[in-house]
Amino acid sequence: MDKVVEIDPNSGFCFGVVNAIEKAESELATGALYCLGDIVHNSQEVSRLKKKGLQTINHADLQAMRGKKVLLRAHGEPPSTYEQARQNRIQIIDATCPVVLQLQKKIREKYRDTAPRQSQIVIFGKSGHAEVNGLVGQTNGTAIVIEHTADIEQLDFTKDIYLFAQTTMSVDDFEAIVAKIQARIRPPVSFNYSDTICRKVANRMQSIRQFASKHDLVLFVAGEKSSNGKVLLSECLKANPNTHLISNSSDIAPQWLQTPLSIGICGATSTPKWLMEEIAESLKG
Repeated sequence: MDKVVEIDPNSGFCFGVVNAIEKAESELATGALYCLGDIVHNSQEVSRLKKKGLQTINHADLQAMRGKKVLLRAHGEPPSTYEQARQNRIQIIDATCPVVLQLQKKIREKYRDTAPRQSQIVIFGKSGHAEVNGLVGQTNGTAIVIEHTADIEQLDFTKDIYLFAQTTMSVDDFEAIVAKIQARIRPPVSFNYSDTICRKVANRMQSIRQFASKHDLVLFVAGEKSSNGKVLLSECLKANPNTHLISNSSDIAPQWLQTPLSIGICGATSTPKWLMEEIAESLKG
């Protein structure tokens, strides 16, 4: 019996990434363009755009630049980046995801409102992640980043706490952290939280579990840097232990293909559809 190969219809770039790539390709059609950091956490897509002329730079490069055109990717940037660009007469092409922009605004306003009371702005997210760096920047670097429930020990439970979440984090993990903090709070200290996780991304967790459970073998396609990829891979493994992380077709081990009749291919919000299609074709060949 021939193997059945199916690509998850819900996998692939989220709106924010699609928007950033479309802006990059539009600008590249008119001239040189630089991107501050990898436009997406997928080396194959970065390589494809590099061939079109997109040059990836870092913050040190930005400081040395003058009068260039620089794209800010979907993850967003702190206010200091915009100020550096203004000083260096750099034209910003802002591709920050609208969901991230709204979150930055919420955090910035809450920081301004509560700073005089020395309240704590707390962000549930991956420390050092580009989106989180942009969020912390809205608080002049004072926000506390926590990644696990054990990290709440960093907090001062004698001061008010305002909790936000990186847009691509797990809803279940966020709720667990909320419960842990609530259990430690004592009046008159207050605890306020905003579930700022992107539902379009969060909803993929349930759908990817359903997709993974109906196949004999699952190939999860993602880049090593993808935070969302780590979360979704974990969900796949829960639903189907016969799940393997790959970055391209060359990562597929021949022994994986000896027995399965049904192979599912899925990926992260940073995984291009064309790459999943390429892998599916390699399996059919």
